[in-house]
Amino acid sequence: MALWLVRAGKRGETEAFCLENKVAAVGWDEVPDLTSLDNRATLLQHLSTIYSEKSRNALINWASELWAFAKEMKEGDLVALPSKREPKIHFGTVTGPYRYVPDNPPGAKHTRPVQWLKTIPRAALDQDLLYSLGSSLTVAQIQRNNAEERVRDLLVNGGDVKNGNGTEKLNLEELARDAIRDYLNRRFKGHALARLVEGILQAQGYRTFLSPTGPDGGVDILAGSGPLGFESPRIAVQVKSGDAPIGTKELNELRGAMKKFGANYGLFVSWGGFKETAKKEKPTSYFEIRLWDSEDLILHLLESYERLPEELKAELPLKRIWILVEDEEST
Repeated sequence: MALWLVRAGKRGETEAFCLENKVAAVGWDEVPDLTSLDNRATLLQHLSTIYSEKSRNALINWASELWAFAKEMKEGDLVALPSKREPKIHFGTVTGPYRYVPDNPPGAKHTRPVQWLKTIPRAALDQDLLYSLGSSLTVAQIQRNNAEERVRDLLVNGGDVKNGNGTEKLNLEELARDAIRDYLNRRFKGHALARLVEGILQAQGYRTFLSPTGPDGGVDILAGSGPLGFESPRIAVQVKSGDAPIGTKELNELRGAMKKFGANYGLFVSWGGFKETAKKEKPTSYFEIRLWDSEDLILHLLESYERLPEELKAELPLKRIWILVEDEEST
């Protein structure tokens, strides 16, 4: 048995499709059905014809990934699909052979049937597994540090997956966000997270009022535009630092607080994310309420960091670094 990383597009374009249709899927849409191919060399020849403009190294990498997906992945193997929508990883078990489905949407024509078992927060995985699952490849077997055994134990028994120090080709941006997420989760609990959100809103140009520690009357922060904060948009902000996802009940409570405080917009920041019922309200509430999970919060933090109040930057020391933007052609 093995543990495989299979990504759902560069930006998670096929993530929802894979989960809803119980498959793992990869792109290379120009490549036809691989069922009849009997060796990797033939696949490489096909790729060289289809993608004649690509480098030899890129084609070799692609042939290895497609061959692994179609021919080496076995029934009963584990699949890890890192989410691009929230800081979680979906785990499942391969339940059947490779299948090419030309009518599937772009990026999902090459498929393997998967029974999705569990979605686990990235924070529940130790750094070495996150390193391996941060590989920049679309398909990769995760072999170091007893990864498969540890993940199977997590799926059966729960708890954290710990131990080891893997070294794979890494998605450094993703790993940096993981490190920041872990730091925030440890250092900015409760009222401290509300202070951080207030600092981000101040950096974005808002005048703010932060409710003191204790009962907040339904809002943690009030934010307004203009020199004194009287101008629109006027925003009522609720911040939850716990791990439990937020549902429609809490969103309705925020709507009530918006009326109470004269705010014409709302912002709900939930470190633990949102239930599906709340996510379904995003389109209908688009011009009324914004939802930030931990991923959104980190994105706004990084965009605003240089303009944060100095005391917050002292509590959250970050520095900008430059890294080479690599793709599979540069390997």
